[in-house]
Amino acid sequence: MNKILVRRELNPTVTLLTVEAPLIARKAEPGQFVIVRPDAEGERIPLTIADFDREAGTVTIIFQIVGATTEKLNHLMEGGCVQDIAGPLGRATHTEGLKKVAVVGGGVGCAIAYPVAKKLFEQGAEVHAVAGFRTKDLVILEDEFAAHSTLFCRMSDDGSWGEKGLVTDALKQLIEAGNQYDEVITIGPLIMMKFVCAITKQYGIKTVASMNPIMIDGTGTAA
Repeated sequence: MNKILVRRELNPTVTLLTVEAPLIARKAEPGQFVIVRPDAEGERIPLTIADFDREAGTVTIIFQIVGATTEKLNHLMEGGCVQDIAGPLGRATHTEGLKKVAVVGGGVGCAIAYPVAKKLFEQGAEVHAVAGFRTKDLVILEDEFAAHSTLFCRMSDDGSWGEKGLVTDALKQLIEAGNQYDEVITIGPLIMMKFVCAITKQYGIKTVASMNPIMIDGTGTAA
């Protein structure tokens, strides 16, 4: 069992848990995921590693409450335990050799985009982070993105947070301002990533899109 050290509600439907998992923390990299089971009778679900601390031996996961298993996870409190966590699994996001990158996250996908931006920033890359949410009440990880990016563009559908508009609006403005990116990394709703790729294709910019939104069971099976 893995002890819960931190529990934080990021917005009404998204929760952060930091748990003791030293073996996973030792090998974890941005872009990888874990399989989590909240209790002995619980379903196994894949959740992307949102952060990790090798020295403290902790792993952070962020999840949206969308079904019975995530509802069970949401009822676990600090000092309690998650039944088990397996990982790290999956292919880590490639970051080596990148000097200037735009990391574009949308909604809960920002929980996956953040560790990528953080690693790139810590490696010395120039990181332009773009995060988009429907409204201010749904914003997550604002301080974390601000601390681990060279430039942070905030976008919201209704204009209640940052600039009014879509992440694609901000990305296009950055490219047209003369920023030459080695790569654009985008993580969020499928339709958002589709239009990010449509923009970068026009400018011939290599783009990596996450397939996390269609992951079902963590074994490679997709909808």
